[in-house]
Amino acid sequence: MHTVLLIDDDFEVLELNAKFLKNKGYQVVLAPNAEAGRKAIKKKQIDCIVLDVMMPKIDGFTACKEFRKLVDVPIIFLTGRTSEEDKVKGLLLGADDYIVKPYSLNELAVRILVNIRRYKALNQSATKVSYPPLSIDLTLHKAYFEEEEIPLSNREFELLFFLVNHKNQAVTFQEIGEKLWGSYSEVDRRSIMVNASRLRKKLDGYPGLSNMIETVWSKGYKFVY
Repeated sequence: MHTVLLIDDDFEVLELNAKFLKNKGYQVVLAPNAEAGRKAIKKKQIDCIVLDVMMPKIDGFTACKEFRKLVDVPIIFLTGRTSEEDKVKGLLLGADDYIVKPYSLNELAVRILVNIRRYKALNQSATKVSYPPLSIDLTLHKAYFEEEEIPLSNREFELLFFLVNHKNQAVTFQEIGEKLWGSYSEVDRRSIMVNASRLRKKLDGYPGLSNMIETVWSKGYKFVY
């Protein structure tokens, strides 16, 4: 049974989501603020975090950044903030998904399931991939230039791994979105482009890794080796 941590200062939202997810077979932990969520993470094995953005004292963006230092599990923002800038910001801080209120409870349950499955699949697949001087360790969730770790966010790491798994093949924005987020709409293209740009800049800082990721004009990206 998977355990989902719900963090929101709206008690009615917490109760509604908790009841639905329990009926879907999840164990649910509730937290009314980020500090309570942090304590819950340290006390219990959590498989997914659903996090509101607009909370008193510590907002969701700040909390997400802190939680990423504590656990490597899916983090899903569930929020009334609808701007593209907010969505991009949340994803760059380490979130795996971004759901805007109002939302469907069925969609919420499916997004949670998809993200948990994706994390499990990463952990259960081959542990190492090597294209010298680049190597990827799936157990540690890290990428390396020779023996030096390349500092990547979770989203950047997953994008790199997905492209590497399709070496020398053009991967579309839709394929990337469906793999990394479980779904895709044109709004997601901007988020993918931002993550790809940040990933390429980091790889360009190492000799032999620059130009490994090519842009396929109006279509997507390609890992070239």
